[in-house]
Amino acid sequence: MKAFEWLSPNTITEAVNALKSAPAPKDIDDGARPIAGGQDLLTTMKDYITRPTRVVNLKSIRGLDRIVPDGKGGLRIGALVTLAQLADHPVVRRHFRGLAEAAHSIATPQIRNLGTVGGNLCQRPRCWYFRLEEVVCLKKGGSECYAATGENKYHAIFGGGPSYIVHPSDLAPMLVALSASVSVAGAGSKRIIQLEKFFTLPAEGNLRRENVLKNDQIITDIHVPASRFAAHSTYLKFRERESMDFALVSVAAAVALGPNKTVAGARLVLGGVAPIPWRVPQAESFLVGKIMNDDVLTNAARIALSGAEPLEKNGYKIPLAQTLVRRALAKAGGVNA
Repeated sequence: MKAFEWLSPNTITEAVNALKSAPAPKDIDDGARPIAGGQDLLTTMKDYITRPTRVVNLKSIRGLDRIVPDGKGGLRIGALVTLAQLADHPVVRRHFRGLAEAAHSIATPQIRNLGTVGGNLCQRPRCWYFRLEEVVCLKKGGSECYAATGENKYHAIFGGGPSYIVHPSDLAPMLVALSASVSVAGAGSKRIIQLEKFFTLPAEGNLRRENVLKNDQIITDIHVPASRFAAHSTYLKFRERESMDFALVSVAAAVALGPNKTVAGARLVLGGVAPIPWRVPQAESFLVGKIMNDDVLTNAARIALSGAEPLEKNGYKIPLAQTLVRRALAKAGGVNA
């Protein structure tokens, strides 16, 4: 690990200023970095993927570790709230079931007690080429995405190219399904960004980054609004190992039910299949006005995976995702399928 300066500011303003005033980096991965739980940042530093000259400790800022109601039936979740807090919070478990399930699915109890909501949204890709110190892939300033023609079992089937990473967050798909937004503090400014617009595709944003954050910006809180979808939401995840593993495929589903259990609205977001949480609006539209049964669920799953472009070794993700879509919609809608 490269030597670095450690600062512990007491306020958001001090934290932003500490990030902004750091020496100008020679490379995008050499800039100052904020740290919360450190479950991802420290591993990238140990592997020399990230080489910050300054690390700014956000844990010293009071008030960012709370879950509070917004007065309208929604929640404000501080960026420093731990995954364990989120998974166990009684209001989240009662009114935002899918979000509690997503948080509980992450890693192990030890990691959930340290890892934070903000950190989970901002973690870096798990691609083995990206994580190998000696490999200079496209994401690290090289000229080639080795996964495109190499070992790509875990990589993208949607939205890939020129880099084929998948976003590793479990919270992100569920929060997108719940129409969440993030508050971002920067030098002299604070703005609110819909989470669906927070993540960027390799072909559309900065290829070296996975979201719109700049080096001198931090997430302060996440707002989950009250909605007709929250009560009927769920998160399903398939992984090779039952504990401590990232999703091969995941599905966040939220539905609103009308008279006679017809679908009044739906939100369906896939994880583990794209560089961003992958929303499938065509499948959502197909469900509206229908009563969920085997045929409807099968067609919704087929539509959700239409347009997938698997690489040589990850075509299995299509039938796997279709199965999870059917199960998630059935669970969210309270039907047997």
